Amino acid sequence: MAKKRIEVRATTADDWQQVRALRLEMLADTPIAFGETLEAAQCVTEAGWRERGRRGTNPHSTALVAIDLDTGAWAGIMGGYVDDAVGSKPLLVGVYVSPAYRGKNSHVTDLLLAGVEEWARGEGDELMLHVHESNPRAIAAYERRGFHATGVTVPYVLDPSTRELEMRKRLR
Repeated sequence: MAKKRIEVRATTADDWQQVRALRLEMLADTPIAFGETLEAAQCVTEAGWRERGRRGTNPHSTALVAIDLDTGAWAGIMGGYVDDAVGSKPLLVGVYVSPAYRGKNSHVTDLLLAGVEEWARGEGDELMLHVHESNPRAIAAYERRGFHATGVTVPYVLDPSTRELEMRKRLR
């Protein structure tokens, strides 16, 4: 099967409807992977969604979307921001690839991650993330792409009785 033609670009405020649709999809698909509930996201106003879309063009943050050039479908999204709580390090967040674009023959994850890493190199020497301890598929995907667990864990914001693992990847 030929790889799909995918364009990666930053999100904007004008993308708010697509940002909303993909966020609701991702929260329904893999709720344990995010620090927001589907119910909370459904209550976000248009202004809130426009602000989320704007993250793609804000200083010290990025939000990238992968768009299928043949269908116009949003295939996935990833973001990053500089987190002062972790020593002003770039933090990978909001990672999601729609089911139709997952798997060994898909390159959506790699395209999005390459874009976030390019942004992160301007912010620091490594990229870090937090992944839920009960999400082995995501942990394995990050390990395949050069991330390693640091041994640090943090409480999962929606259920502090569970943990998120800190993972890092050297960028330089």
